[in-house]
Amino acid sequence: MTFHGYDTYADGCSPRTVRSRTLPSIPLCPVLGYPTVFIECMLDAKSHPRARILPVLRSFLFLIALLVTFAGPPIRSAAAAQQVHRPSSKTGVADLESKTQSRRGDLTTADGDVDIHFGDTRLRADHVEYNGKTFEAVATGHVQLDYNKEHLDAEEAHYNVSTGHGTFHNVRGTVKIERAPNPTVLISENPLYFEARDVERFAGDVYLVHRAWITICDPLHPKWQFYAPNARIRLNKTVALVNANFRLFRVPLIWLPYATAPAGEKIRQTGFLIPDIGQSSRKGFILGDAFYFAPTSWMDTTLGAQYMSRRGVLERGEFRAKPFENTSIAYTYFGVEDRGLLNPDGTRSPQGGEQQRVEIQSLLPGGWRFVTDYNQLSSLTFRLAFADTFGEAVNSEVRSAIFLTNNFRGFSLNFAALNDKSFLTLPVAATAITPAIPATSVALRNAPEARFGSVEQAPWSSVPVYFAFDAFAGVVNRSDQLIQTPNFVDRYEFAPRVTVPLHFGPWLGVTTSAAFRTTRYGDSYNSSGVLSGASILRNTGEFAVELRPPVFERFFDRTSLKKDKTRRRYKHTIEPAFTYRYVTGVNNFADFIRFDSNATITDTNEIQYGFTQRLFLKEGDGQPSEILSWNIYQKHYFDPTFGGAIVDGQRNVFQALNSITPFAFAFGPRHWSPIISDIKITPGGPYDLEQILEYDPTAQRLVTIGTLLKVKPYREFFVTLAHFRLNDNPVPGDLPNPQPPQFELFDQPLSNQLRALIGYGSETRKGLNFLTGIGYDFTNKTLQNQIVQASYNGGCCGLAVEYRRINLGQVRTENQFRIAFMIANIGTFGNLRHQEKIF
Repeated sequence: MTFHGYDTYADGCSPRTVRSRTLPSIPLCPVLGYPTVFIECMLDAKSHPRARILPVLRSFLFLIALLVTFAGPPIRSAAAAQQVHRPSSKTGVADLESKTQSRRGDLTTADGDVDIHFGDTRLRADHVEYNGKTFEAVATGHVQLDYNKEHLDAEEAHYNVSTGHGTFHNVRGTVKIERAPNPTVLISENPLYFEARDVERFAGDVYLVHRAWITICDPLHPKWQFYAPNARIRLNKTVALVNANFRLFRVPLIWLPYATAPAGEKIRQTGFLIPDIGQSSRKGFILGDAFYFAPTSWMDTTLGAQYMSRRGVLERGEFRAKPFENTSIAYTYFGVEDRGLLNPDGTRSPQGGEQQRVEIQSLLPGGWRFVTDYNQLSSLTFRLAFADTFGEAVNSEVRSAIFLTNNFRGFSLNFAALNDKSFLTLPVAATAITPAIPATSVALRNAPEARFGSVEQAPWSSVPVYFAFDAFAGVVNRSDQLIQTPNFVDRYEFAPRVTVPLHFGPWLGVTTSAAFRTTRYGDSYNSSGVLSGASILRNTGEFAVELRPPVFERFFDRTSLKKDKTRRRYKHTIEPAFTYRYVTGVNNFADFIRFDSNATITDTNEIQYGFTQRLFLKEGDGQPSEILSWNIYQKHYFDPTFGGAIVDGQRNVFQALNSITPFAFAFGPRHWSPIISDIKITPGGPYDLEQILEYDPTAQRLVTIGTLLKVKPYREFFVTLAHFRLNDNPVPGDLPNPQPPQFELFDQPLSNQLRALIGYGSETRKGLNFLTGIGYDFTNKTLQNQIVQASYNGGCCGLAVEYRRINLGQVRTENQFRIAFMIANIGTFGNLRHQEKIF
């Protein structure tokens, strides 16, 4: 932990004396034999998710500093309001009212409902004495101070308006804190309440507070309190708590020997965060902490570590900066030094690794925009073993992009560097009879690359002919277990396009487009399927016609017999659509290296047809809304071999195939694509439903089923259900018969999974809240993910507990237990973080 140097006063630990009487002061002598130091503890939940502030003590700065404005000597003896001029060094005029006033020499005395106004500040007391020579003011009896949304009560106040030194006794106050809605913080309308026995001010804007406690709860029955026997406040700088503790139901739970928090406009401050303590079945006992470093208002850094008794050390880091208004920079690091779990044979299998991410966004002059999203992952095993959530753990793709772009007058100029890496298999350890099998992955890099293109534009306003083009030049690379290309394979393309939209009356629209595409690759495959350094050229012609017949529609008027019922009107439409597409010139498809989708262009002669049904509802004079849509479409391929590109018995992936469905379905020549049905029911009320079905007419079966259902029968109760099934393929009819020599049989296994989430309330809702969810794999009969979370939030605090289970086979089966205590308007103590992804 970071410690600051000694901070003592000129008179050391001696008590202070004012007007021949001893005033309380913070003892700054060594405590328990140790020198006085302050451990900075940033406790702000507003600007940083892990830094939580104690804003209550900051209010003392404003409340006490305003007393400077009140201590002016009255110059007239009258019960009416009068102007009190402060010393020449303190500009301003105060109005003083009281029932009786008297003056004897330099001493002015006001009694009975003394009321002093100065600007937005109001000071009231039963009795006020002011010495115009020594500038000493004494207020006693029901002393009250109001400033904006802050209120202060005290029994007695002593203040010297010249030296700025003063004391206030038996202080009580409230501060109304306005907090914007925040889904990660429990919000309360209660004011911040505090009490202190004594508050002492010194020159230099230094305040010493004695025996203070704060809360947002009911002050008569507080559920939680922060108590500090002594505290030091530096105006617009820091609040230092000495020997402070956090109390729950008046029981001390957390002790802070020396802690500081910001006390000015700067709401972020360097310091240690609240420690993390947890328990996991695979990680063991977890203990960690983090250090938050905020040297400037536009930059901060968080460095943290956790010790896991069964695994090793986990390291986290985060850097954030916004050096300019339109520029932001973020860097995150997550790594584990893992010694591995103990195997039955006494060996260990470490699963450690690291992942990091860099994000930069900047709006530059001249309409330029720069974006960096760089991601790095050492291994999929590491992510599966240590990712915080199930959804993050099963993500096997790592994508990075850096680009500089500018859009102007319908043109677009882009400079980019792209990298995609997909992990395919996990490593297999060696046995006594089999060697180790390494992990496999596919890495595709497209860097650097320059692209220039335009949207469709008409040179002549009276002629409906639109021109556009796309062009790029760059270098690419591919690396996997089968091929390793040179680091820089050059690639160029130019593709002009012309589009002619025609309308035959209001009922028929025809859009025709034609394009010429020329592409050059620096490397290719030879006739034997071996990587070759010979370049390859492709010149293709593309032609498409889109036909939009008239829309069939019908209205249904449902008028209720009851006069107080809103009139409802329904509209049903049927929208047919046909698109014909022809591509020619790809005569050497097998020779192209698959760098990206550009290399999957094939000859095709196809037509896509279908229709969309929609149902609209209009209530009264409101706007119509779509409550149902059903889209059915299919493709027919006049050329079943796609210019000879199809390969029997293999999973073929072409643009002509995956433009209708992302799932491979062609294992040989095909005339028909699957029939796609996509139905959406969105009444905007208690439920939403979407279901996607894919029927393969060749295999004569459903190959894909996807269902998403959201139900909200009650305003606080909700259910989300997602089911997805992808049938296994190929079926025997998909394979060539007889099978050619050296034929490698492939298999896409059956996938059948369910995700369900049921909940009541929300994490920050007042009262009882509940959430449970599961992820189940029907094929492997495995409960992959399970979560149960319950919380209760009161007016000033809340408690949440969670159980989470992640089952990823041999790599990871883990049970996690988390707990959090939420303090309204401040933040959360515990290892249960809000808004963590469940799936």
